[in-house]
Amino acid sequence: MDRIKIIGGAKLNGTIPISGAKNAALPLLITALLTPDTLTLKNVPNLADVNMLMRILRNHGLDLTIDGKRAGQHTQLGETVHLTARDIVDTTAPYEMVSRMRASFWVLGPLLARCGQARVSLPGGCAIGTRPVDLHLQGLKALGAEIDIEGGDVVASAPGGLTGARVVFPKISVGATINVLLAAALAKGETVMENAAQEPEIGDIANCLVKMGAKIEGIGSSTLHIQGRSQLEGAVHRVLPDRIETGTYAMAVAATGGEVVLEGARRSLLDAACDVLIEAGVEITETDNGLRVSRQDAELQPVTIETQPFPGFPTDLQAQFMGLMAKANGTSVIRETIFENRFMHVQELVRLGADIQLHGDTATVKGVGELHGAQVMATDLRASVSLVIAGLVADGETMINRVYHLDRGFERLEEKLSRCGANIERISD
Repeated sequence: MDRIKIIGGAKLNGTIPISGAKNAALPLLITALLTPDTLTLKNVPNLADVNMLMRILRNHGLDLTIDGKRAGQHTQLGETVHLTARDIVDTTAPYEMVSRMRASFWVLGPLLARCGQARVSLPGGCAIGTRPVDLHLQGLKALGAEIDIEGGDVVASAPGGLTGARVVFPKISVGATINVLLAAALAKGETVMENAAQEPEIGDIANCLVKMGAKIEGIGSSTLHIQGRSQLEGAVHRVLPDRIETGTYAMAVAATGGEVVLEGARRSLLDAACDVLIEAGVEITETDNGLRVSRQDAELQPVTIETQPFPGFPTDLQAQFMGLMAKANGTSVIRETIFENRFMHVQELVRLGADIQLHGDTATVKGVGELHGAQVMATDLRASVSLVIAGLVADGETMINRVYHLDRGFERLEEKLSRCGANIERISD
């Protein structure tokens, strides 16, 4: 099993290209199930989760090809993927597949909308909370689906097709918004989704659907109007840059000091996180090709945050921010409001010398003068990269075990950091 070794103390200077957003790429791949034509996606990140989902989609009958890199082409440009679901050969997504990656549950809406039936296992994924799928099912029922739970599977049918309806989510859910949005694109008539998630990745999916022939109003807002079509067409769409990767590398630069240009990053995708970093003493400026992040002589200042749905501070940056605040000059308070079990990284950060106290959904982080390298273990995707940030500033050697979590969401992380001066390497046993 691979490990990552870091010798801390080096400042980061250089350029880091930002990959396509994992959280947009996954549902965009699933969007190909809605049309018999070819959907071409550009800037798709080469990640373990993306590759796993491609295998799952092939089981449904989707043909998939990936363009090779041309001579002299930048090796860190995202992949171009062509997906064609001319015939859906299987409307079942079994436990052994869905349990390995929660996002594969999103095939439910498209399969139901296009084929009139689907059998999809209840999902697995990161152990960061219960994350029930009841809102997904409620939304699909509102569109006319008949749904039962049999042997741990969701069995859904709509023999006469789905029909547009008013769907009001009692609370914001990114996953439910995606599933209902994809289903509504092929439903008869208009669907109005209220209290929909506003994450940029939702907007990216909606924009792709528009290119495929769907009519959607309110993109980027909490109310979406979707005029369903009997059939969608093929399209070419570029995946937007990954705001979580952007924020992660910005926090790494904030921790180590130095100056890095995050190539392709967009500030508008993570204004809340940028504002927090500026408050902590980091300089962030927009450039023609991305964001310049710099911290030279200024001390890191403590900042109190609370995770919120977009446009608030992202829960997917909470762990990284905690790793950063471990070195701040004072005490910060971090409240996690999205997932009830997303502090598993705390004990591993404490092994590096961090001073963190937990009280329910709140962590109090007292900045320390030095962190010290140690053996640590990644518990989930975002937790693992918080240990990387802490390791970059820790004295001595940090060894991060179970880094397969990193490969699920960060493309060539050690390569990108080492090109900017970090002493980091992957060790394969």
